[in-house]
Amino acid sequence: MGLHPINLLFRFLLEVMAVVITALWGWNQGEGGQGFLLAVFLPMTLAVIWGVFTVPDDPTRSGKAPVVTPGAVRLVIELAIFGFATWALYDMGYALLSVVFGALAGLHYAISYDRILWLLSR
Repeated sequence: MGLHPINLLFRFLLEVMAVVITALWGWNQGEGGQGFLLAVFLPMTLAVIWGVFTVPDDPTRSGKAPVVTPGAVRLVIELAIFGFATWALYDMGYALLSVVFGALAGLHYAISYDRILWLLSR
């Protein structure tokens, strides 16, 4: 199930939304230059972490692992990024959207139970 093209598209859209949410949150945290810097560098940092710390031969990715990461650590990274985006929505005053985004991320992981088992076995 985790490798189904629709689920991979769903995951990609969740990733994009998490980056956008963190950019909006960063923008709202400061005035002027500070907000701009957070809006640019926070999502960029999260995207780099997402792309660099990977498990070798992950079937949902290219298979390359710039920084080889144990599966459990990779799972924690993913959950932390989605969790931060969920919290950021709540912190900005979008409680309902926060619940919806968190539920969608949870749904993705429920559908991807086979990938979670694979990650935990690595």
